[in-house]
Amino acid sequence: MSYFDAASAAPLHPVARQALLAALDDGWADPARLYREGRRARMLLDAAREAAAESVGCRPDELVFTPSGTRAVHSGIAGVLAGRRRVGRHLIVSAVEHSSVLQAAESHEADGGTVTRVAVSRAGAAAPSAYAAELRQDTALACLQSANHEVGTVQPVAEVAGLCREAGVPLLVDAAQSLGWGPVGGDWSVLTASAHKWGGPSGVGLLAVRKGVRFAASGPADERESGRAPGFENLPAIVAAAASLRAVRAEAAQEAVRLRELTARIRARVSRLVPDVDVVGDPERRLPGIVTFSCLYVDGETLLHELDRAGFSVSSGSSCTSSTLTPSHVLKAMGVLSEGNVRVSLPWGTASEEVDRFLEVLPGAVAGVREKLGAPVPSAVTREDSLVVDALGKRCPIPVIELAKVIGDVPVGGTVRILSDDEAARLDIPAWCEMREQEYVGEEPEESGTAYVVRRLR
Repeated sequence: MSYFDAASAAPLHPVARQALLAALDDGWADPARLYREGRRARMLLDAAREAAAESVGCRPDELVFTPSGTRAVHSGIAGVLAGRRRVGRHLIVSAVEHSSVLQAAESHEADGGTVTRVAVSRAGAAAPSAYAAELRQDTALACLQSANHEVGTVQPVAEVAGLCREAGVPLLVDAAQSLGWGPVGGDWSVLTASAHKWGGPSGVGLLAVRKGVRFAASGPADERESGRAPGFENLPAIVAAAASLRAVRAEAAQEAVRLRELTARIRARVSRLVPDVDVVGDPERRLPGIVTFSCLYVDGETLLHELDRAGFSVSSGSSCTSSTLTPSHVLKAMGVLSEGNVRVSLPWGTASEEVDRFLEVLPGAVAGVREKLGAPVPSAVTREDSLVVDALGKRCPIPVIELAKVIGDVPVGGTVRILSDDEAARLDIPAWCEMREQEYVGEEPEESGTAYVVRRLR
């Protein structure tokens, strides 16, 4: 079995396992107590904080441990917004932030604050100029991830941090995906991360707040972790998280070269091996181990099950794998195809042979899914030089399959109207048009759904 979903959770690093077992014996006592066992626990906690701060690039007294990366994000955003409430209540985030950031933004809006969501390019990158244009006198905080968790695109954090610093606005960086590869550059103000992303144990997050940043902890607080993460510290997990972060950083440069070669191999060969595939994300400014692609006419959930049966654990941003049947907000913001989406995120130590075997299995898996789905006979009505295709009640990727089947039945310049009530169609039909060099005219509301109009160009 090949585990290719390290972006969700990396396998426990051997150093983390060793440190965790050792700390279970020596770090069980309350580090706030003055007796021998408490002092020993305090020494372990202080050493872990110093090691983590060194890896982050901050002072030890600027860093606290939280129960998760999500809690670090929520505490960081809420704390800065509360601390800078007199400045204003305007928050800036990119449209492709992790859901924890977007959830915090929604909560801020519900509480009366304002939020600007910065659009990204088709490669998934936010432009520094777009952030600069949104900075206002009442802007309390800006947020920008260091790298995207779904497509691997690295964001221009240093440039945006400089612009925010000039405007007197703190920048919070979600560094969960990138911290294991190296420190985050630039003059950021707040940083968050999660240990399970770099091979540490789950249940440990990092929150670093630079000195000088106005910060007010929200909710009940106690004396632990500077009042920013109340409750008894999970000391064995914290020790393991800090030890594994130091270990992976020591190996990062060499491993990055190796994984970049493997993901470049996937990016280059997928397009040749599988017809009608869209490889997404920035081809150059990207994390070493992540590659994402979407397959036309494929049900994402079915494809993931086929790959699982073949021995490969991968992830997907396809709406077909979601209980809400809504496309990934990242793919949607990028304006790329969402159906049949596959994210391959290679863990440290992935063998070249595993990647080659995946590339051998993938074409057959995609072809098998396409064959199973078949091509439903569209309900079409001729309107002179146009067709109307009724795809109401049919889910991703059926509306696109039906469109592909009938586009050749209208003359060049003719149109096809796809009637659909599937939210994914709003993203996937325009993406199909770009891939197949057809014109997406637009959408029109219908009584029972939406009509998506496509004009044949070739």
